[in-house]
Amino acid sequence: MRRSFTFLLRPTRHQEIALAACLEDHRQLYNAALEHRRIAYAKAGVSIRYGDQSAELKHIRGDDPNGQGRWSFSSQQATLRRLDKAFGAFFKRVKAGRTPGFPRFKGWGRFDSVEWPKDGDGCRWDSQPQHPTATYVRLLGVGHVRVHQHRPVRGWVKTIRVKRAGSRWFVVLSCDEVPAEPLPATGASVGIDLGVASLVTTSDGGQVANRRHLAATAGRLAAGQRDLARKKRGSKRRRKAVARVAALHAKIRRQRLDGAHKAALALVRAYDVIAHEDLRISNMTRSASGTVERPGRNVAQKSGLNRSILDAGWGVFLTILADKAESAGRELIAVNPAGTSRTCARCGHCAKDNRVTQAEFACTACGHAAHADVNAAINILRAGLALRQAAQAA
Repeated sequence: MRRSFTFLLRPTRHQEIALAACLEDHRQLYNAALEHRRIAYAKAGVSIRYGDQSAELKHIRGDDPNGQGRWSFSSQQATLRRLDKAFGAFFKRVKAGRTPGFPRFKGWGRFDSVEWPKDGDGCRWDSQPQHPTATYVRLLGVGHVRVHQHRPVRGWVKTIRVKRAGSRWFVVLSCDEVPAEPLPATGASVGIDLGVASLVTTSDGGQVANRRHLAATAGRLAAGQRDLARKKRGSKRRRKAVARVAALHAKIRRQRLDGAHKAALALVRAYDVIAHEDLRISNMTRSASGTVERPGRNVAQKSGLNRSILDAGWGVFLTILADKAESAGRELIAVNPAGTSRTCARCGHCAKDNRVTQAEFACTACGHAAHADVNAAINILRAGLALRQAAQAA
């Protein structure tokens, strides 16, 4: 399996300056390569590829030894591949008939990471293994940077990425051949329904509360945004205000990740088979504003619902659940959610009127009454087990 390990860096002041310079030079390289492609196509109708721009790196580095020439050649190639992937995604959207979104130039706050594609090529993880208490990562042009390694790294390190988040620096290791950690079998199966009132409701009646971290911090965020709006662009005070707002968003993200990890781990430990809804969250949170000719209805209500869904972090939770289930040897089954909240778990009658309120379910055919989310979770479990049985029979 491939897994990522993220650790906090403890750079010295000089190393922090070097890391910022490295990030800035890679950002300028990305923007210059994008401008090269734009001008070549606009003026001569020529499409520039990754291979063309990678071949020019040697001359760029030679002409700028104190700038671009300071950094790893392979990391600069990774930055050019990053641009190439952006163009690949652009043409894929054009071909599919979707709104394409042409690759954009990266501003200072829009380029926050640099990748080294291979451990040992311009970078080295655990570069001072003889050190008795600390771990270091060596980066060409920066030096040996101390790492706050809070857990062991398993597998072998394939790529190393350094990213900036606010005033902090992190190293992200992508490792291959990470051994699985199977858990003992429990013989239990469960269906889970994701919601806004409760993050997770299980088919046996259990619930995981939705902490609503964004809503809890909304007042402080609003005050920070108002303070930011009053600051002059380019001023030192505005940079500090931006940092305060970014720190609040980072805290919300960490809280959401922590809750998702704990909820997913509890499920993986308790159940062998977990069935969940195969949600299309991007479609569910699409804006209802419409167009000038055809304005949407209930736009404010839909906006509030979208905010609540994104605050719950369904996508983050499902991604973490899938990773933990794979590592623990558990089976995860995605079920089509259509009709699961309107179908009676006792008699199978499906009708819109069965869902009395957000929390109450009362079947109009047999009179079965239950919590609406528990009823939906039972339907999800049955559908998941049916899919599992069909797959085993095939």
